[in-house]
Amino acid sequence: MRNRVEQRAALLKQFAQHSEFVRGSITSVCAACNRAQCICRTKSSRRAYRLTYKNRQQKTQIVYVAQRRLPRMQELIANYARVRALMEKLLEANIAAFKEDRRA
Repeated sequence: MRNRVEQRAALLKQFAQHSEFVRGSITSVCAACNRAQCICRTKSSRRAYRLTYKNRQQKTQIVYVAQRRLPRMQELIANYARVRALMEKLLEANIAAFKEDRRA
């Protein structure tokens, strides 16, 4: 049982390392007309970036991401993937601890 408690504590510490995260995906659109697939792509090299995600009501939300802040947004999205993986590990540890506790 003690091993499971230590394992959960270690996983929770890892959560703190990735406390800033964002769910969604980044899309690149033409800065001139704001369409993802357009003829402007060959004319203009200016691109704009958007974060697209679903809110609580499952409605799509779009947030403009400035090009200079794009690396930070990509880092936040990567943190979300790490947090999801940690959450799965924590869930498995909690279930295992529950099963052990039930036997005692």
